[in-house]
Amino acid sequence: MSRVPRRLLRDEAYDVLLAAIVSGDLQPGQVVRDGELAAAVGLSRTPVREALARLADEGLVESKPNAYTRVTPLDRRDCEEAFVMLRALHVLAVTQAVPRMTADDVARMRAANAAFAAALDTGDVDAALAADDDVHSVYVDAADNRTLKSTLDRLAPRIRRLERLRFSSPPGRDSVDVHERIARACAEGDADLAGRLVHDNWDTLGRLIETAFTHEPHD
Repeated sequence: MSRVPRRLLRDEAYDVLLAAIVSGDLQPGQVVRDGELAAAVGLSRTPVREALARLADEGLVESKPNAYTRVTPLDRRDCEEAFVMLRALHVLAVTQAVPRMTADDVARMRAANAAFAAALDTGDVDAALAADDDVHSVYVDAADNRTLKSTLDRLAPRIRRLERLRFSSPPGRDSVDVHERIARACAEGDADLAGRLVHDNWDTLGRLIETAFTHEPHD
């Protein structure tokens, strides 16, 4: 009988630091020091250093030897490249998921969409973003592709921090209708239509990225 693995402190540190970067508590370009971070999160330096190394591998932290370690500044090219990958992977996820999805899955998608609409009504950006994630996570989970999911988990923070830091309003109300159309296509077993709708839904974010960097030149 295998033992249940104990969660490592470096994973705890990673989750805390990732959340701080995504939320903007640690802002783009902000210099970070492992000792200060360790004291702030109540851990020793070792797991914090390991977490920072992982975040560096994922492009969210960068270091210059003998100079600084900092949160990676927002970069147009990085955001655009991550967006293109995320959109393609979400389309792949939903097309793989449709043949597997149950009535309960569709009901969960619609319930998340109702929460999304309610958050828009109250202007709660954080709740709207969380509910939007819940809508899309239904088909990502149903696709049951571990490699796809882990890649999405790695790329998503590179876009999410831009959403939180640059966008003053939650995702558009048009998404409520698109979410319902995606749910309907899933319920009807139409994978091609679901894929097209997910692609169009992600294009909304692509336009927001373009707007956020309007006055910055392409690389």
